[in-house]
Amino acid sequence: MHYSIDLNCDMGEGMSNDAFLMPMISSANIACGYHAGDEALMQQTIELALQHQVKIGAHPSFPDRKNFGRTNMHFTIAEIVDMVKTQIELLSTIALKMNARLHHVKPHGALYNMAWKDKILSAAICTAILETDPTLVVYAQSGSALIIMAESMHLKTCNEVFADRSYQPDGTLTTRTIPHALLQTEQEVIAQVLQMVLQQTVTAEGKVIPVKAETICIHGDGAHALEFAKSIYQTCRSHNISIGL
Repeated sequence: MHYSIDLNCDMGEGMSNDAFLMPMISSANIACGYHAGDEALMQQTIELALQHQVKIGAHPSFPDRKNFGRTNMHFTIAEIVDMVKTQIELLSTIALKMNARLHHVKPHGALYNMAWKDKILSAAICTAILETDPTLVVYAQSGSALIIMAESMHLKTCNEVFADRSYQPDGTLTTRTIPHALLQTEQEVIAQVLQMVLQQTVTAEGKVIPVKAETICIHGDGAHALEFAKSIYQTCRSHNISIGL
C-alpha cells in the first residue's frame, strides 16, 4: 500500500531555521504580520518556498505580537472576517507580484486552537477565505470544528496532525502549559508520526484515538526543530512515504 503525507511548517516568524527547514517540507505557512513577520520577511520566505517548490500558505492570527498570537482574544464576527481577509490579501498581493499564488490558509496560535470547537469563529474564518479566494485549502486540526465548517461551506480541506505535540483523549492537543505537552525525543516523535500516517491513529494518555492525517505540522521554533524535521523527513523517505499533497 502506498502512503503519502504533506509536511507543513510555520515560517516567516523571525526564526533562524527557515532556510534549513524549507528543503524538508512541502507546505509553508507564512506569518502575515499580526503575530510575527513583516512584508520584507514575507517576500523573503516566499522566495525560499519558490526555490524549493514548496506550497505557499497564509498563517493569519489575532493581532497580538506581544504574545506571539498565543493568547485567546475575542472579536465580533465582522472583525474576525476582516482581520483574516486583510492578512490573506496582504500575503497574496506580495505573492502575485512574485508570480506566485497562495495554496492554503492555516490559522495560527490561539485563533487556531479556539477554532477547534468554536463553530461561530470557524464560520467567520471560512467566510473570510471564501470572500478572498474560494480555491484556497483550509489547513486545520483533524476532527476540529474548523474542518467540519470548511467542508460544510464547500471549501477544500487538509486535516492536520502534529509530530511533536501530545494529544488528549478527546482529540485536542495537550495545552502547552501542562508538562509533556511537547514530545522531547526523536524516538517519540518518529513513533507518533509513523502511527499517524500508517495507522491514522494517535495514542492519547494510553487511549488509541482515530485521526485523519493528511498534513503533519513541524514546528520551526522548538528547541529540537531542525533535528526533528530531518528525522521525520528521512523516516518518511525510508518508509516509502511520499512527501507532498
